[in-house]
Amino acid sequence: MRKNYNYTRRKLYLPEYGRHIQEMIDSLSQIEDRRERNRQARAVIAVMGNLFPLLRDTADYTHKLWDHLFIMSDFQLDVDSPYPRPSREDLTVTPHRMPYSQSRFAHKHYGKYVEQMLRRLADEKNPRTVARTVDNLARYMRTKSYEYNQEHPNNEVIVKDIRRMSGGSIEIDEAAINNLRSDYKQHFSTRPQKGSQQRMQKRQQKNHGPQHNNRNFQKNNGGRRNAQK
Repeated sequence: MRKNYNYTRRKLYLPEYGRHIQEMIDSLSQIEDRRERNRQARAVIAVMGNLFPLLRDTADYTHKLWDHLFIMSDFQLDVDSPYPRPSREDLTVTPHRMPYSQSRFAHKHYGKYVEQMLRRLADEKNPRTVARTVDNLARYMRTKSYEYNQEHPNNEVIVKDIRRMSGGSIEIDEAAINNLRSDYKQHFSTRPQKGSQQRMQKRQQKNHGPQHNNRNFQKNNGGRRNAQK
């Protein structure tokens, strides 16, 4: 007996419908009478709909079944469809290649927009606008540096980074940064270091230790006074 395995057969266009539906669609092209071929095609569409009854409530469900019918026939079936027939070109359109920016920036923890804003400030004529923008950027850079390094940055580093990213066109005083107040809130939970955990435990022990001693001392004094009486 000759065995017929699926791996020896041709590949299915839509495997979710099974090989029997594929054979039914292949037999439609062999019907010469157009009216009979259209009737049999509608019968195949009904069988395909019965395989997935839960999807009948979706929009354009019948339209999808007719599209699948033409796809499984390799776009060779000639029947009257109530919907526009799909073409191979419509379903095999290659997407356009999206251009990605290849710009490189040295200070990644600040982000590329900080460097772009600092370079554009070189063309600003209003000194008040420049000073206000640089103050806001310095606050933002301080916050991002803390998020990246998990420690408060030195103001001298912020001054050097602003001068370097602006190409030397913006000069800011370190005393002006010292007077800035960081208004950005930290939206993440920083992991405390081991040393800080040990210091917190020692503080808690010191705070709770004298209280227990005082309680014991009062109880002992009360017992002694009663004993003396």
